[in-house]
Amino acid sequence: MSNKTYSQEDLASLVKGILSKVKDSNINKVLPPLLADESTLALALGEKEIEDLKETKAKCALVPLGVNLPFISTIEVERPRLAMMTLLNVFYEGPDYNVGVHPTAVVHPEAKLGQNVSIGPNVVISRGAEIGDNTKLLANVYVGKFAKLGSDCLFHPGVNVGDFVKIGDRCILHHGASIGADGFSFVTETPDNIETARKEGEVKGGKENQKIYKIPSLGSVEIGDDVEIGANTTIDRGTIENTTVGNQTKIDNLVMIGHNCKIGSACMIVSQVGIAGSCKIGDRVVIAGQAGLKDHTDIGDDSIVLAQAGVTKSFPAKSVIMGAPAVYRKDFIKRMKYLAEAEVMVQKYKKYQHLLEDYEKFLNEDAKI
Repeated sequence: MSNKTYSQEDLASLVKGILSKVKDSNINKVLPPLLADESTLALALGEKEIEDLKETKAKCALVPLGVNLPFISTIEVERPRLAMMTLLNVFYEGPDYNVGVHPTAVVHPEAKLGQNVSIGPNVVISRGAEIGDNTKLLANVYVGKFAKLGSDCLFHPGVNVGDFVKIGDRCILHHGASIGADGFSFVTETPDNIETARKEGEVKGGKENQKIYKIPSLGSVEIGDDVEIGANTTIDRGTIENTTVGNQTKIDNLVMIGHNCKIGSACMIVSQVGIAGSCKIGDRVVIAGQAGLKDHTDIGDDSIVLAQAGVTKSFPAKSVIMGAPAVYRKDFIKRMKYLAEAEVMVQKYKKYQHLLEDYEKFLNEDAKI
């Protein structure tokens, strides 16, 4: 529970809402209507939650514009979810952190620390690394040599930042994120099965003694400002050029971004997405959960890749794609419609199959005469 308490007037002013006051209350938390008590601002953003207000113990509710109820104070807002974000930031309490450098941290003498930094327990900062002003590194964070972290960043426990990685200002990296590991890049002495299959359309085998050589990753990763990266997400370093992520992009937990990828600005990449090496993602692209992108695929600006799409080719700006292999959404819906029609046709065929067989038998007998 938060120690912060606000009046209805305070909160209405914060979210620029219209307050219709029925009862006085001091508010110290926000919850859905059925979980609320008298000191709660009930969040009624949709029809079900608005209906639940009839049973709530709360004295005040955040509601969409135009919803005005006689039995409870309401704060009406045009964009309820945006208002909710403002309120959650008001009541949010961030993680605890120490001031300065924790005694168990290991900071290389050639590293540079900005003003008012927080370096937590067991943090390792390598040679030549730079940490920006007001940045907080919580327990067990590792920062590689000559990495540069911007100002006002927050790195949660267990984040690993590789050598030469650059991360902008106000970035948040969650538990266990790995930025700048080597790319998955290898080469064989002679054409391997994948190369043969691509060229000739089949696997011929006979590669029992094939040797696989690792291609070193000389590039690194460069991340812009105001980027958030989820827990256990991995972004691999580039082979020669840097893997890049643009400003304002938000990446969920358990996302894999391969070497040499170029991710644009203000993208939203949802959990369990896999982006193979050398893909180029435009600005403001949304990639929904469990979608997978083949290597060297380009997705244009303002596109949406729907959940579980298997993307095997490039798409231009403003595309909405789905399916495996992925196609335009309208084409996918058309194909599903054809499949439904085909099922009806099959049922009709089975119904009259015996008549067709009798007719074929008649034709065959007629041909013998």
